[in-house]
Amino acid sequence: METAQNGQAEAEAAAAAARDGSICGHESLDRLLRDNLSPQVFQEVSRLLIGLNCGRTLEAVPLVDSAKALSSECNFDIQAFRFTAEKELLREPQVVRVGLIQNSIVLPTTAPFLDQKRAIHQKVKPMIDAAGASGVNILCLQEAWMMPFAFCTREKRWCEFAEPVDGESTRFLQDLAKKYNMVIVNPILERDINHGETIWNTAVIIGNHGNIIGKHRKNHIPRVGDFNESTYYMEGNTGHPVFETAYGKIAVNICYGRHHPLNWLAFGLNGAEIVFNPSATVGELSEPMWPIEARNAAIANSYFVGSINRVGTETFPNPFTSGDGKPQHADFGHFYGSSHFSAPDASCTPSLSRHRDGLLVSDMDLNLCRQLKDKWGFRMTARYELYADILAQYLKPDFEPQLISDPLLHKKSC
Repeated sequence: METAQNGQAEAEAAAAAARDGSICGHESLDRLLRDNLSPQVFQEVSRLLIGLNCGRTLEAVPLVDSAKALSSECNFDIQAFRFTAEKELLREPQVVRVGLIQNSIVLPTTAPFLDQKRAIHQKVKPMIDAAGASGVNILCLQEAWMMPFAFCTREKRWCEFAEPVDGESTRFLQDLAKKYNMVIVNPILERDINHGETIWNTAVIIGNHGNIIGKHRKNHIPRVGDFNESTYYMEGNTGHPVFETAYGKIAVNICYGRHHPLNWLAFGLNGAEIVFNPSATVGELSEPMWPIEARNAAIANSYFVGSINRVGTETFPNPFTSGDGKPQHADFGHFYGSSHFSAPDASCTPSLSRHRDGLLVSDMDLNLCRQLKDKWGFRMTARYELYADILAQYLKPDFEPQLISDPLLHKKSC
């Protein structure tokens, strides 16, 4: 009887954890393992899961009291780490402090749109203040951070959230960028006033003086599950720009672009040192892929990657279907947060919470990018001319795959 009761209690606890978005009551996989393994076993498991930075365990960075106070007061997760590089004889370290913010929406999706947007602004501000107090140089927010991710519904009224590049959300962040001498990556739903008020999924790069450096529009648009985004915007037209800022060369690979290795490659070819991946993705669809793709991109392209995902479950007023055979429903599913950094030496930080807002801070020595290029020689051995040729052939209408069949495969037996 006691065993059955214990089993029922465990099942109920697991169900409750699934509802609140935690992992069996824990904020993240790292914290689940840390709380349930001995220190020695946890250290070895952590080595296998998140790697070593220059042969050493990734170092945690102490947080300033004011940032910790904001975290406690506003109930957001906050963590900080340090990626190092080997000491060089001819170059000084190029250390930059980078931050990622993940957040849930504030008001129900039935609330007036302007109230929803401004409530999110006010929710995110203490996290930006904590980043500023922590000395963050470059900060990136999540995809379409200023609105609910309503692109599942196919309802056009959500287009009202779209803003010009220099709209309300950009102006809000410009003041904070200038205040904290911080570069801010601002992913918005853009309305292009000069071109027929077309809508794009865009990241606006705000300089540390509050100026707009430029923008990048999402290259790859999903058509999978409830991600009905092409109802609202199409593939971007800005190429693969890298933005040279006061603190380093950065690029933005927005959400679904992380599934396309050539997208990552192009940012690397243009000289990126840090590539941000602001996203909105749900557990059932992509969670097993989440810790792999960005880390692989960091390794293959010898740059740092910052992966950001929103948190929470957003419920919409009208149920919808997406042609996938599932019954109608009113939400996307759970956005699982778990924002993290990946480094070119295959190390990565533990993730932020799976269900709470959060700020992740990391020091990174950009010298590590060139050190890993020298170590592995991926650029030198890449054989780009081979791939340029196959891609050129593939784009032709008369393309035929280079397929060599076993001559015995189709031979009739006697």
